[in-house]
Amino acid sequence: MRFLHTSDWHVGRSLHGTDLLVAQEAVLGGLADVVADEGVDVVLVAGDVYDRAVPSADATAVLDRVLTRLRAAGAAVVLTPGNHDSARRLGFASGLLAVSGVHVRATTPQVDEPVLFTDEHGEVAVYGLPYLEPDVARHELGLAVGRSHESVLTAAMDRVRADLAGRPGTRSVVLAHAFVGGGVVSDSERDICVGGVDLVPASVFDGVDYVALGHLHRPQSLSPRVRYSGSPLAYSFGEAGHGKQAWLVDLDATGLAGVRAVPLPAPRRLTLLTGPLDQLLTDPAYAGVEEDFVSVRLTDPVRPIDPMRTLQARFPHCVHLEWIGDGATADGRSYQERLAGRTDLQVAVEFVTHVRGLEPSELERELLGRALLAAGREVGA
Repeated sequence: MRFLHTSDWHVGRSLHGTDLLVAQEAVLGGLADVVADEGVDVVLVAGDVYDRAVPSADATAVLDRVLTRLRAAGAAVVLTPGNHDSARRLGFASGLLAVSGVHVRATTPQVDEPVLFTDEHGEVAVYGLPYLEPDVARHELGLAVGRSHESVLTAAMDRVRADLAGRPGTRSVVLAHAFVGGGVVSDSERDICVGGVDLVPASVFDGVDYVALGHLHRPQSLSPRVRYSGSPLAYSFGEAGHGKQAWLVDLDATGLAGVRAVPLPAPRRLTLLTGPLDQLLTDPAYAGVEEDFVSVRLTDPVRPIDPMRTLQARFPHCVHLEWIGDGATADGRSYQERLAGRTDLQVAVEFVTHVRGLEPSELERELLGRALLAAGREVGA
């Protein structure tokens, strides 16, 4: 039996205010081509299906179309909520969806109720563990003590192993959304630390043939049978240059037979540029990244006027800008210390100097003074 392991779709997410729904639908809908070309039987989505607990109508429409394409391509789907999702909302109509081949495992009491698939070698049990919030899940799992991710996932996996014990010869797959020890983080994941305890040892998942993890956005292997697929798109500039993929997982008569990466397309690459504004606008070396999502770190000694608008003339998808020139020095004084003993005009002058890296000219000081007087403020010396 062949599975396609994905996670962290984050449908509805934006990149520095730029809508990504079109790109998300292109990549996620394209998974249907992988299903058809590779003969995938089941698509796994290990949490963070949506980017927020209450997704927009447009986001739900995208998910509907993507799931429809996957089913039309011939694959069943098993998905679970992550820490970004509302488990109750994602689980709505799960019974009806299961009839159509889309299996949503969104409640803690269901952790030991597998979705069963059959091939020529017998049954495969797929257990979907929703994201387990320790303070809530420990009561649902009957734990008297322990409020860590490790404790609730251990209790959930104990139930999984107990169910498997009653299914001799059945191969098994587990979906889980957690921060498992050995994983490498990106800067686009939401912290799931509770009381300083968020790491879960991989040994918690012993006893199953394959563990499809979600939460970390970089694809990575913690062991041959415990893996993160990563997110299908890059959701922060910290992921610039990272290849995105899904895992093709094959089970034979004895268990895990092999795992292979399937590269996913990048509708628009992410690029970081550093340098003075004039160089970025004129250097032919940057011609190849003009259509990328661009994050710029400007090194001009004085903050340029309206640099974002200027940059977007060449890089229309520039979405992030940071000025790191010599004038961009950190001011360690408190707000009260910066205002103490200063007139309104002095505060305004210092603000301009801080933002621009250059003191106002005499004409600019005069204009600031007039504006303050018109607002009924005392200009002072």
